Amino acid sequence: MKKLLVAGSTIARVQSDDALLPKHHRVYLVLRQEIEDGVYSDTGPMQGDVALADRFDVSRITIRKAMDRLAAEGLVERQRGRGTFARTRGGQPSPVTASLSGNIENLLALGLQTDVNLVEFTYAVAPHHVCAAMDLPAKTTMQRAVRVRSLDGVPFSHLTTWLPEGIGRSFGPEEMRQTALLCLIERAGHPIASARQSISAKLATPEVARLLRIEPGEALLAVRRIVYDKSGTAVEHISGLYRPDTYEHEMEYTRSRTVDAELWTSRESRADQ
Repeated sequence: MKKLLVAGSTIARVQSDDALLPKHHRVYLVLRQEIEDGVYSDTGPMQGDVALADRFDVSRITIRKAMDRLAAEGLVERQRGRGTFARTRGGQPSPVTASLSGNIENLLALGLQTDVNLVEFTYAVAPHHVCAAMDLPAKTTMQRAVRVRSLDGVPFSHLTTWLPEGIGRSFGPEEMRQTALLCLIERAGHPIASARQSISAKLATPEVARLLRIEPGEALLAVRRIVYDKSGTAVEHISGLYRPDTYEHEMEYTRSRTVDAELWTSRESRADQ
């Protein structure tokens, strides 16, 4: 089944009580995003509780709960008699910016510049979809590792990797904590040549939320990548979940002309061809 990709503005109205997250948390998420996007001036007050309650179709109590959390995080400031003012976090960009395409050098640099917490390291029968994606027989035993990457003490990604057992047995957990995984794969005799990936969005499970220090159900950037060596053999399956408030996906595009149309082409895509 094909997926329809749509770009649009934030929907303010909060859905029914059957939705996954509490209403006040969904209001908080939308307002936090708008504050970070610069929707509100820092010189004029935001809408009051009554106007916000009408906008989101919720009670004033729900709005107060959302504003209390924003105030606790320093994103709004309440001034008696004047209203509530948005306060940005100093205008700082996301602490991590990287290309998630097949640029192996960028991926190596990311691995070398961030801190890693190895949460799990084991050998297990890989799920069917992992075996199929790596062109391996069903129920193949592989190395499974779960890592959390941080920058300046702030976790930004949750990574689950599956490696062929032959590669995985060439190093132990301590080396995985100290060395970029791509370097370990190449050291095992598999020079990296290319990668294929897909990007979507997922909601944080309670387990992932705890490790990333966020609320369960918050949206995460989801990246699935399969890495190949020079012989075309799949050597890594990685599923990454990234906090959108701390991680920024950046790519460069150029305008290219074909016989039928003019298209936007990424520089990385051209390099891989």
